[in-house]
Amino acid sequence: MRNGSSCQGGFETSRKRISKVSSFDIALIRTAVWQAVKKLDLHEQKENIVMLLVELGSIITTIIFFLSLVHIESGSPLFIGLVSFWLWITVLFANFAEAISEGRGKARASSLRESKEIIEAYKISEPKPDAKGILVASRDLTPGDMVLVRTGETIPADGEVVCGAALVNEAAITGESAPVIRESGGDRSAVTGGTLVTANEIVVRITSQSGESVLDQMIAMVEGAKRRKTPNEIALNILLVSLTLLFLIVVITLQPVSSYSSTASGMGSTLPVTVLIALFVCLAPTTIAALLPAIGIAGMDKLFRRNVIALSGRAIESAGDVNVLLLDKTGTITYGDRQAVSFIPVDGVKTEDLINAAICASYADETPEGRSIITLAEKIMPCELPELNEAKFIPFSAHTRSSGARRGDTYWVKGAPDAIIHEVSSKGGIIPPDLDRKVTVIATSGGTPIVVCLNNSILGVIHLKDVLKTGIRERFVDLRRIGIKTIMITGDNAQTAAAIAAEAGVDDYLAGAKPDDKLNLIRKYQAEGAMVAMTGDGTNDAPALAQADVAVAMNNGTQAAREAANIIDLDSDPTKLLDIVQIGKEILMTRGALTTFSIANDIAKYFAILPAALAGIYPGLAALNIMNLTSPDSAILSAVIFNAIVIPLLIPLAIRGVRYRAVPAGELFTSNLVIYGFGGILVPFIGIKIIDLIIAGVPL
Repeated sequence: MRNGSSCQGGFETSRKRISKVSSFDIALIRTAVWQAVKKLDLHEQKENIVMLLVELGSIITTIIFFLSLVHIESGSPLFIGLVSFWLWITVLFANFAEAISEGRGKARASSLRESKEIIEAYKISEPKPDAKGILVASRDLTPGDMVLVRTGETIPADGEVVCGAALVNEAAITGESAPVIRESGGDRSAVTGGTLVTANEIVVRITSQSGESVLDQMIAMVEGAKRRKTPNEIALNILLVSLTLLFLIVVITLQPVSSYSSTASGMGSTLPVTVLIALFVCLAPTTIAALLPAIGIAGMDKLFRRNVIALSGRAIESAGDVNVLLLDKTGTITYGDRQAVSFIPVDGVKTEDLINAAICASYADETPEGRSIITLAEKIMPCELPELNEAKFIPFSAHTRSSGARRGDTYWVKGAPDAIIHEVSSKGGIIPPDLDRKVTVIATSGGTPIVVCLNNSILGVIHLKDVLKTGIRERFVDLRRIGIKTIMITGDNAQTAAAIAAEAGVDDYLAGAKPDDKLNLIRKYQAEGAMVAMTGDGTNDAPALAQADVAVAMNNGTQAAREAANIIDLDSDPTKLLDIVQIGKEILMTRGALTTFSIANDIAKYFAILPAALAGIYPGLAALNIMNLTSPDSAILSAVIFNAIVIPLLIPLAIRGVRYRAVPAGELFTSNLVIYGFGGILVPFIGIKIIDLIIAGVPL
């Protein structure tokens, strides 16, 4: 039995929308709590130096607590025990913040894995629906193998359609139940393993090794919560480590200084190790160090909920800095399904002669445009064609920008106006005087003119019309508002490009573009210091996608485009780039906001813990106790408790992120500085005072 029935159940199960995993589901929280405990392993903490030092401090204070119980160490066992307890809570809360983010991704990965199972594939030796073949396991397929997939069967691995056309349900990947067309030729030939053929049959050439499919990448991405750090994140980690080591040196230095001062002045006593550790933990940037992993993981999770695969953390963060966006017109700004709407002969040529030549030039053209020409011609009139079985197909080339057929000394060619004009002129042909006017009329209306010639004689023009994707103009307005310049890239002539650019509302366009033109344009902007993003779906977009800082490939595009990109949009919606850019900016803003808050709230801790720790030696520091905290021990413990509980309180913000608004950068910076800078100063004063009032009656 073929794979249709065996995999249908698993496929249907996977159709549930993966993005509906709850942020704080009870089962998810339970798992995160257990993972937070497991992460207490010091080997787990070595990537986060700040929290590693906090845990080491917790271990030391715990040892001191047990020693105080047997009177080996001086000090109040209750005070030391409470400080130690809350230091452990600080580490656990930090671990929990990372674990809850990891858990969300792993929950989605388990949903994805339901759609990934070993199925049988019908492997054939040649790309024909009636070819003989054998049944093999999908895991045994290798790149280059061809498989026949019929109605009701699952595509066993990523590949390219090399024969036929079919409706494919991609709900397992995109979450959308509406089937899409996948066909040989053009830019809609790529198929993804785990998707279901719902009508017709196709021959697929496998392009991925087992374990390297898009679905495998998705599972690895959502499970790979311990992703590589981005450059910005590495820089922030260096800053946090530097601050932490600075505070560590200061605290270590306070021990001999306090000992000398107390001996010399006869006041106070040497600072206890427990107090020094509490001082270090409160002054170190523990809040941002605890939440930093969760911010990055949550960013990748946000993209995934929008059906976007980010193949690197760098790509997401770079998206936040993008200021130039290059978009391929066909299939990106427009639907890419250009249809022939009319045949326009030049003066002196009969319409039927133009139609006959257009059919001959398109008879072997399997692109949607080529098929639409045949379809329109058959609607207009029955055609008597010469025998074409012996004709040789002239494939389309990005350099010639034309295609056609040749039989003996006769050839029929269709292509871009300037390409055909150059071809005919170079062979001594005459250019019809009314050709330019007819081409211009089509181009200025936003259509695509395709010139048809028979040998060296131009017969007329085919009008192809494309349609803008819904909502694209409004999204470009949003992009412009946040300072991103949009540039449309197309192989169309300048008039067509200008008309589409005006209709779509892009800032600029590049017409008649070849693959190297796109590449050079990206390099030009990068040389000027711009961060460049590009979306594309065709093989001719691959070089430019590889060069761009942020490269978004459409999932319905070619395999070459997907391999060259560092972000893949599973919905094949180019307007999604706005979401990607906003998420990138939100990650940067969230990290900056929480860093500002973390550093700012140290100010209140200075006023709490420094007078408590040092006023006995330096009485003048008592003036810093502006919160009028009950006692030195109460002040120290209140600061430690606040330092711990602020972490879980900020977890929802770290996961949700700071909302990005399309306003000037200066205004945005000022707003966040007021909210998180001033808030970071004010909130700890209030919080520490409230905690002090609560524990005031406890005999420490």
